[in-house]
Amino acid sequence: MKTSLRIALAGAIAASVTPAALAIEPATVTRIDAATVELDAGALKPQSVWISADTRIDDGDQRAGVPGKDGKLKLAIPASERRYVILRAKGGQDTVVSERVLPLQQASNFRDIGGYVTRDGHTVRWGKAFRSGAMPLLTEADYALVQQLAIGSVVDLRSLDEREVAPDQIDDRTGALFISNDYSMKPLMAKIGQGDGENMYQGMEKMLRPQFRSLLKRLIADEGAVVYHCSAGQDRTGMATALLYDTLGVDRQTILKDYHLSTMLRRTEWEMPKVDPKDYPNNPMVQYYFARAQGERVKAEPLYTPKGVSHLAQFFTYIDQQYGGSEAYLKKALGLGDQDIGKLRAVMLD
Repeated sequence: MKTSLRIALAGAIAASVTPAALAIEPATVTRIDAATVELDAGALKPQSVWISADTRIDDGDQRAGVPGKDGKLKLAIPASERRYVILRAKGGQDTVVSERVLPLQQASNFRDIGGYVTRDGHTVRWGKAFRSGAMPLLTEADYALVQQLAIGSVVDLRSLDEREVAPDQIDDRTGALFISNDYSMKPLMAKIGQGDGENMYQGMEKMLRPQFRSLLKRLIADEGAVVYHCSAGQDRTGMATALLYDTLGVDRQTILKDYHLSTMLRRTEWEMPKVDPKDYPNNPMVQYYFARAQGERVKAEPLYTPKGVSHLAQFFTYIDQQYGGSEAYLKKALGLGDQDIGKLRAVMLD
């Protein structure tokens, strides 16, 4: 199926989702330019709005104005500073919000997973976990911003082949604990272009058990923020995020919408350094990124099957049938117990 038709199908599916089923966020912060963001308070009517370096109002925080009748307020927050916007209600209840996509200069798909409301009314905490694509080309300004995230661990979901060409440096720059588990991409890459494009993720949950277990263990440990990533930040990272969100209680329509943001947020030019493929004849990832004509970049394809079904929706169906759901997968395949799941929710939810 041609790409244009796949995109059309993807758009039709997205349009069929009712507004009530879309991602639930009490408020949003969107960057306008290098110096300014816009707060959309939605249905919230805060008595005051604060700009903070963390998720609590304390001494030194800056009090801003209040949103207008349209619920919006422009705030002076430079792209070089990681800031949280705190909306305080009349009764003293605080709602925290921040930029989901970090304004890094040479990163791909780097975002905070916080802010979504669960089915039982909790909110995923901001600043606890960040997902991303590979980060081999971050600028000094990017590292300066990353330094503000209080990162305790970096969980690299990539294979040996990928890490050989584009090793992480965030742990070196921040002193964070670096965790990876060795495997080869060759079996996976050999399947690309074969079959009918259905159930792409089936079986990957078995291959990636060590990586997923490491990620969840680091989140449960609550020893600083966790950055986790693969090369594109969409498939392996998308699966990990989906399993996490689903276990925390985020509704699946929200999870699917968040998953499909990757197509728009990827910056493929920053996912792989420029190398000569001849120097890596046996590296499948190098061959993938540089197999095209000179100067032609890898493009972010919509994450749908040729028939227009979300890869993640198929993965959820498979996980439900094979394991009895995401939480059951964490228990049966990863060895987490009820106490672990409880601690995970306590760390990740307000």
